[in-house]
Amino acid sequence: MTYHPKSDFMRVMIERGFLADCTDYQSLDDALIAGVVPAYIGYDATAQSLHVGHLMNIMVLRWLQKCGHKPITLMGGGTTKVGDPSFRSDERPLLGPDQIDANIAAMQQVFAKFLRYGDGETDAIMLNNAEWLDELNYLDFLRDIGRHFSVNRMLSFESVKSRLDREQSLSFLEFNYMILQAYDFLELNRRYDCLLQMGGSDQWGNIINGIDLTRRVLDNEIFGLTTPLLTTSDGRKMGKSQGGAIWLNAEMLSPYEFWQFWRNTTDADTGKFLKIFTELPVEECDRLGALDGAEINEAKIILANEVTTLLHGADAARAAEATAREVFEKGGAGDDLPTLTLTAGDLGEGISIVQLFVKSGLAKSGKDAKRLITENGAKVNDEALTDAGRMIVADELGQPMKLSAGKKRHALVVLEG
Repeated sequence: MTYHPKSDFMRVMIERGFLADCTDYQSLDDALIAGVVPAYIGYDATAQSLHVGHLMNIMVLRWLQKCGHKPITLMGGGTTKVGDPSFRSDERPLLGPDQIDANIAAMQQVFAKFLRYGDGETDAIMLNNAEWLDELNYLDFLRDIGRHFSVNRMLSFESVKSRLDREQSLSFLEFNYMILQAYDFLELNRRYDCLLQMGGSDQWGNIINGIDLTRRVLDNEIFGLTTPLLTTSDGRKMGKSQGGAIWLNAEMLSPYEFWQFWRNTTDADTGKFLKIFTELPVEECDRLGALDGAEINEAKIILANEVTTLLHGADAARAAEATAREVFEKGGAGDDLPTLTLTAGDLGEGISIVQLFVKSGLAKSGKDAKRLITENGAKVNDEALTDAGRMIVADELGQPMKLSAGKKRHALVVLEG
């Protein structure tokens, strides 16, 4: 049955491709019409930055606020101490409290670009589940909360089942994670009238747990909504590149490299990504996504500019596009390219070109760099590189040296002083 939403938020979720599943479409839609709905997504502080894999759900929170509701970004200061086992083959490394706090502070900078925080009715709030998890008394928690959970049912959740089916160890510490996440939803409902938890489709079991627990303890009706697992048209998980994760903090990935990631989107994904990661009207996203030939490249530039503007600002997007056009259309070096700065000590009597490709991030290893050269994919100052044994000496770095891996990935090498 086709569902026709009445609320702006549910219409956006469906039209733009954000919706995978929902616990009760009709009742949630009614609640969204009736008044302001506080809704949350949880983020464990396992790294210094969020990455592109988080961006879809950040956009969901942004649309929630634009549609007149209240986003809650819940930072897992407590749950990060345990680690989410969902669809992992091993236990997460455990972090100390200082590292967790530092990671939360760094992640906060990104959320502030997408959400309006404050004291107003629809202003976003950032909470830390350590606020209630750190204060728990273990015996009280077992008696008051633990008794509501069926181990049989928890073992049936796909995130746990897939781990056990592969005969991989699941520690008791991790098994507690889903109880703590369910308790988060209960506390958010009790303290902040939170009615909705959202997350990736891999969180469905955890969300259902929180809804059941809240109904049993508080007798309140709350909801869950999941977004699809986003993959590229060739089946790869969204957010990874040859160089690793696409970080959202500028200190960990330059705005130019971020822009370039979106510019390199495959033709088949362009329309879909415009709907999910930009605020352009759906009709315009469809029109741009249907272009082909050289015209689809202009659509990809629009995608890269729109997403980069949201995260890093319009000036950064314009600078990235200008650099890209200079590099690709005019063969120039471009001021904004990723730059490897060498000292005289680094250079010594000379440094191999293979090392430069690795140090600049254009190749993952010496073997990868040599393969790139052998397959005619490497250039130095826009000229084909054929000698993998070439050594670079100081005289050659009087001007910045431009390295290229294929047509789209470039870096500069400069000598300090």
